[in-house]
Amino acid sequence: MTINKTISIAIIGGGPGGLGTAIALSELPYVSVTLYEQAPEPREVGAGISIGRNAWNVLRLLGAVDGVKGAKTGYSWQRNGRTGEPVIQPIKKDEDDPFASIRARRTRLQSALLEKVPPGIIQFSKKLVSLQDLGENKGVHLTFKDGTETTADLVVGADGIRSIVRRTLFPDHHLHVTGNTAFRVLIPVTSIAHITEFPTSNGWWHVLNGHLYFSHVDDESERELCEITIRSYNEPVTPERTATWAIPVTNEYVQARTGEYDPRIKELLKVVPEGSWREFAMVAGPCLKDITAWDKVALIGDASHPLSGAFGSGAAFAMEDGWILARAIEHSINSRTVLKDALEIFQRIRGPYYERMYEFLDRKGKEIQESRNGTDFDSIIKVRVQGFGLSGGTLDWIYKNDIEEVWRAYAAGEQGAKL
Repeated sequence: MTINKTISIAIIGGGPGGLGTAIALSELPYVSVTLYEQAPEPREVGAGISIGRNAWNVLRLLGAVDGVKGAKTGYSWQRNGRTGEPVIQPIKKDEDDPFASIRARRTRLQSALLEKVPPGIIQFSKKLVSLQDLGENKGVHLTFKDGTETTADLVVGADGIRSIVRRTLFPDHHLHVTGNTAFRVLIPVTSIAHITEFPTSNGWWHVLNGHLYFSHVDDESERELCEITIRSYNEPVTPERTATWAIPVTNEYVQARTGEYDPRIKELLKVVPEGSWREFAMVAGPCLKDITAWDKVALIGDASHPLSGAFGSGAAFAMEDGWILARAIEHSINSRTVLKDALEIFQRIRGPYYERMYEFLDRKGKEIQESRNGTDFDSIIKVRVQGFGLSGGTLDWIYKNDIEEVWRAYAAGEQGAKL
C-alpha cells in the first residue's frame, strides 16, 4: 500500500486505550480515524484507577495531563489484613513531584481523553459482531450489531479483555476464569469519618484468600470520594462467570468474604450503601505470540495481553500501544507497504514487552505457591508482597516506563543498522 489516498482506520472500543489511540492517530494528516464504541454514551466502568509515571508520560504526549486529578498515593502501605500491621516498611514517594503517582476516578481519565479526541470521530452504540479480511490492499470489512457495515484499511482492536477482534483473529486462543474476583465501590469520605481507628492512607490489607485495597480518589482540595476494592481468590470457576462484569451484588454477598479481616475493615464495609457494590470476575488468557494479523489489524491493551489487570497499569499499557502504533505508521509512511511495515514495528516493540510480563508472573506465581507449603500466615503474606514487585523498584521497567524514550531508542537503533 502506498500513500496516494487517506488511510482509513477503525478503532474498536472507547476505553482509555481506544481514546488514546484516536488522539495519537488523528494527528497524522494522511489518516482518517473512526472510533466505534458499543455503549450508547461515554462511560467508564469501575471505581478508581492508578496513574503512575508510565501513564503520566504517555498522557503528556497525548496532551491530556491537565484533565487528570486524583489523590497522591504517597506511601504504599502493605498491611497484614488480620491486624492492620505493616508487612514491610513502606517506600516513601516524592509527593512534590507534579507527576507523582495518584489514584483517580476512572471517569476523570475518561473525560480528560475525550476532550482531546477531535469531534466527529466517535460513533456510539456500535457493537462489533464480525470482521473479515477482504484480501491484499482491500482492507477489512466490519459488521455491527445494528446492521451497519463499513470497511477500513486498518483495524485497531481496543475492545478489552473479551475482545471480539482477538477472538476473530485467533479463534484457538481462549480465556479462562481465574477464580479471582474483584468487588468495587466508591463511597463518600464523610461516611467513614466516625471510624476513628481506621487508617485512611492508600494501601492494601492482605489475608490468605484475598486482599482489600483502600484509597482516596480525589485531590486534597476535594476529598469527596474514596475507593474500596476487595479481591477474593476463591470464587467459583465456571464458564458462565466469564460474563460477570460490573454486576450489582448485595452487601451481605461481599461481607461474607471478609470474615478473616481486621474488625476495622468490617466497620468500614458497614457504611457502603446497599446496591453500590459491583462484581468483576477476573478472566485471563495465555500470551499471544502475535498481536497483529492480516497486515491490517493490531491489538492493543487488554485485547493484546489478557492478564486480568495483574499489574494495575492497564490503561497506561493501552495508551502506550496506541502512541507507538501512530509513531510506527508515521515512520513507515514512505514505504511501499506502509501498514505492513508499521505493524511489524509495532509487533517488535510491544510484543516482547508483554511476553516479559507473562514470564514475570509465571516466575513469581510459582514462588508464591511454594511459600504456601507449610509456612505461617505472616510469611505467606510477606512473600506475596515482595514477590510481585511492590517494593525495591523490581518493576520500574513497567511503572517508570518512558514510551517516548522507547521509541527514540528503537528509531536510533534502526537508523544505526542502516549505516
